[in-house]
Amino acid sequence: MDESSIKKRKGGKDEDAQSTQSEGSAAMQLKKQVGLLSGISLIVGTIIGSGIFISPKSVLRNTGAVGPCLVIWAACGVIGIMGALCFAELGTMITKSGGEYPYLMEAFGPIPAFLFSWASVIVMKPSSFAIICLSFAEYASAPFYPGCEPPPVVIKCLAAAAIMTITVVNCLSVKLASYVQNFFTVAKMIIIIVIIVSGIVLLIQGNTQNFQNSFEGSQITVGGIGLALYNGLWAYDGWNQLNYITEELKNPYRNLPLAIILGIPLVMACYLLVNISYYTVMTPTELLQSPAVAVTFGDRVLYPAAWIIPLFVAFSTIGSANGACFTAGRLTYVAGREGHMLKFLSYISVKRLTPLPAILSYGVIGMIYIIPADINTLINYFSFAVWIFYGLTIAGLVVMRFTKKDMKRPIKVPIVIPILMVLVSIYLVLAPIIGEPEWAYLYCVIFILGGLIFYFPFVHYKVKWAQKITKPITMYVQMLMEVVPPAEAKQ
Repeated sequence: MDESSIKKRKGGKDEDAQSTQSEGSAAMQLKKQVGLLSGISLIVGTIIGSGIFISPKSVLRNTGAVGPCLVIWAACGVIGIMGALCFAELGTMITKSGGEYPYLMEAFGPIPAFLFSWASVIVMKPSSFAIICLSFAEYASAPFYPGCEPPPVVIKCLAAAAIMTITVVNCLSVKLASYVQNFFTVAKMIIIIVIIVSGIVLLIQGNTQNFQNSFEGSQITVGGIGLALYNGLWAYDGWNQLNYITEELKNPYRNLPLAIILGIPLVMACYLLVNISYYTVMTPTELLQSPAVAVTFGDRVLYPAAWIIPLFVAFSTIGSANGACFTAGRLTYVAGREGHMLKFLSYISVKRLTPLPAILSYGVIGMIYIIPADINTLINYFSFAVWIFYGLTIAGLVVMRFTKKDMKRPIKVPIVIPILMVLVSIYLVLAPIIGEPEWAYLYCVIFILGGLIFYFPFVHYKVKWAQKITKPITMYVQMLMEVVPPAEAKQ
């Protein structure tokens, strides 16, 4: 059976993606199924995941004291809000899915957009997925190994199972993935509230000794602040997640900024209160020595109900991983649609109306990143790479204020905010290199620029021998997965 007959059977007309204007394939679009509540759940549910349960140790390690540690958490929240406001303007100005990708394409052209998709699809998004699932595995296995670290093989197997489960859920249905996200968002808010309320009760009872002379012994260095911000901002990462699914968001002009305005300040308040709660029962030294901070908190405060902490933390991380998978698959889908990735990655399942090949590729690459299982190293290099593109994208917003003055802007943030965010991005990229230079940062830059080796022959010049290789692969993927090219998105 050839590719053309498959498409005819499923309602298509031609073997080429351009045939999607026909009636049969016009239905092959991602539907607008994400409302305001689901949008807020996606932001809150994706941001509040593993970060607040693993990053406190790293932030404290790089600041040296409770006072500057809490300042870093607050500063990260402010940075997240400013970044999200910039992305709200971009998302309502360019209503395409794919996060930074369409904005870089509009502002600077195809090369920066391709390098972003190259780095994101191969490294940034899958490594983030792996970090979250490894965190889930650590907390899920912690109750079975009291007083010691779980074996690495157990953590890796649990993380692999989590990746496979989440990938399958997101392949099956957009609505199912949204329902899962809403459920786990409620679950994680329950455990956050339990920790916060417990901390407030302890503060009222007078457990304030760890907040006295809270800046004493702090170790403030340029590189240390940069690494502390990396870990804090990792916990806030997800403030731009709705920009990856703009085409599936109901009334994006209203719901995109509203979800940001309601969601991120809520997360910021939760993070500060959770950190304060940790320090009501643990000294800085005890927190640094804890294998799982939230579990240690539960053991000291909630005994004999301490088991609910690792259970709900596992729910929290799974919810975050589900949100990351839901949005990152759309980046691969959009990059494939624009011809910057293998074409079949932009195809949509006939039965499920999900970007099936894109989500599967995301899950497979994510599985590879659980092999090293070094969470802190993954976070540092992930953050270094991601802030290069955050800064470039927000710089694109500034550039388009002058080069594309006539574009419709339902939301327009004061120009000082994107300029300040660009400066913050430059600091976050340079500070760790200056403070603690490592060859790995250079390797990261070389990898990003190395995408040009693939861009010119495969994307820009479209050499014929490459087309001969990819065409049969595309055909077999269509037959195996029952997927077709998407219709043109209506703006």
